[in-house]
This record gives sequence, C-alpha cells and structure tokens, in this order.
Amino acid sequence: MPGASSAKEEYDKIIDQLGDPKLISDWEKFEELGKRKAFLEKIIEKEDEIKETFQKIEENNSIAGSGEDPELTSLAVVETEQLKARLAELESELAALLASEKKNSGPEAVVVEIRGGTGGEEAALFAQDLYSMYTKFAQIHGWKQKVLDSSPTDIGGYKEIIFELKGRDVWQLMEYEGGVHRIQRIPITEKSGRIHTSTATVAVLPKPKKSEIKIRPDEIRVEFCRSSGPGGQFVNKRESAVRITHIPTGLAVFSQTERNQLQNRENAMALLEYRLQEKRRADEEASFGGARKEQIGGAKRAEKIRTYNIPQDRVTDHRVKQSWHNIEDIFAGHLDEIATTLRSELEKQNPQ
Repeated sequence: MPGASSAKEEYDKIIDQLGDPKLISDWEKFEELGKRKAFLEKIIEKEDEIKETFQKIEENNSIAGSGEDPELTSLAVVETEQLKARLAELESELAALLASEKKNSGPEAVVVEIRGGTGGEEAALFAQDLYSMYTKFAQIHGWKQKVLDSSPTDIGGYKEIIFELKGRDVWQLMEYEGGVHRIQRIPITEKSGRIHTSTATVAVLPKPKKSEIKIRPDEIRVEFCRSSGPGGQFVNKRESAVRITHIPTGLAVFSQTERNQLQNRENAMALLEYRLQEKRRADEEASFGGARKEQIGGAKRAEKIRTYNIPQDRVTDHRVKQSWHNIEDIFAGHLDEIATTLRSELEKQNPQ
C-alpha cells in the first residue's frame, strides 16, 4: 500500500487558517489558501481512491487464497486483475497531479522591463514592438496586464516600459524571455534602404508578494503633479501623476499611466515594492538582482539571446540554436512554441 501522504495534514491546517476572521483583510493570502485547498482536495480524493482499491485487492487475494468456493475464487481473480489495472491508472493520475504542482509552483505574476538599447529611435520602436508582442501573448493566455511605468518617444517607441503580467503559467512561459533581443530590418527612418541592427533589453522578474515587502506609511513621501507627454508638454490639467519616495532608501518611483491619482498611486506603490525587492535581493547577493544583470547585460549587439531577422522572416534563439519562421505571426503573440522549446532545452542544459 502506498505511503501515507502529508496532504491531509496540510489541508487541515489550511482549513484552520481559513477560519481565522483576520484573514478577511488579507485577500491575497485568502485567495492563495483557497487555491491550495482546492488542489489538496484533488490529491486527497485520489489517495483515498487508491487506498480503497488497494484494500479491495487485498480482500480478493484473501478470498482467492482460501480456495473454499471455486466460483467465488474465480470471480475474485478476474476482479483483482481489473482492480490492478485501475490502481495503475490512479497512481499515474496522482503522479501527474504531483508533477503539475511542481510545474506550476512558480510565481503567478511577473514584472517585465523593456528598454531600448543600441540603435536610437529604431531601438525604441523595437522596444514598442516587443511590448506589443508580449501584450498579445498575454491576451491569448487570458493574463491580466497593467502598465506600471513608461517613457514613450515622439515617434511611438519606448525608451522604457515596465508592466505586470498575472495569470496561469505566466512564469513558466515568460521566464526565459529575459535578455538582449536584436532586430535586423530597414527602419522607417532609413532613407537609403539599408538594413540596420538594433537592440532592446528585456528583464522578467517575479512580482514581489505583499507579505515579502512591508512599507509603513511614515516611510514614504507622496507627491502629485501633472502628467506630461513624450516631448515634456503637460497632457492634462489635473495633478494625476504620482511620485513616491521611499525615505529610508531614497528610492523614488513615478507613475502617470492612468487618468486618476488613485490608480497612479496604486501603480507607483507596486513599482516601489518591485524596486525595493530588487534592491533587497541585490544587497543580499541573492539571485534576484544578479538575475536581472545577467539577463540584460550591457545592451550591446554581441550580448544577444535572440535575433529577429525581418528580411529573412526568421527568429533565432541563440541559446538553443533554433530558428522559427513567420515573424508576423510571432509578433502577433504566438510565442508558445518558442517558450516551450526554451524551457525544455534550457532545463536540460541546466538541470536543477
């Protein structure tokens, strides 16, 4: 008989936690516990069925071993074979459930930074193309998206854009997008038809949980001002933009992407939490700050992870030395094949 699982113990603890009246003020934790409870229920149900099937097999073996009633013995032998087949199915289903737990154990939200690298205005336009690609990728998967900060250019590009993606499998599908992306094409600003090479950097990092970062009201200074456009001109008459300074560290963040103060304040706080998490992990010499530095390098052409060659209609990921065609489809957000290939190949190269 399979060994007893700790799922029931964890389940009972979660039930106790969900009964705590104080939990109602922590919606994020309540939601997290609810999801975990539902998953554990599936595990417990499967384990109970395995236990019941195992017991029936033992009972039938006892009947068959007695030899008292030939007809009953024959029925027990036939049923035992069926039960063994069912037991194998149940154990396989349980193994798949446990494997899915490991697969989906990553963060449910990520923060993505895209910055124009080498190439001036063309690099900023490429940053916008990448942002559009990930936006469509998010829409295909039903992820929630929120822009936390952006620095648009006069011709429609981005010097920098920072946004949050939240949803199922977001970390699994976005984790390996971090690095220097390179594009080869004839820019719209090019008069003589020459192919240019430009870069943009992408960093993909887990969104900090509120339980990981505690910010007291007396630790921040909040200032309001009018939003401005790419050229610096004011774009509205109300002071809807928000700047928040974290006094102990001196970190300052700015949000003007929304039309009202409340939403911009929420975005600025999310951005501040992300920056503080990044700083803390870097200070502790942990993987968070190092991962970002490793991902984006110095934004030079030679530090590329992927090249988008427009004239040849080819996307090449240099880490796995594989290419895909139909760039138009890829820029339309169809990245699943690339993402799954990267995860499979890179995990083979770097087994945990």
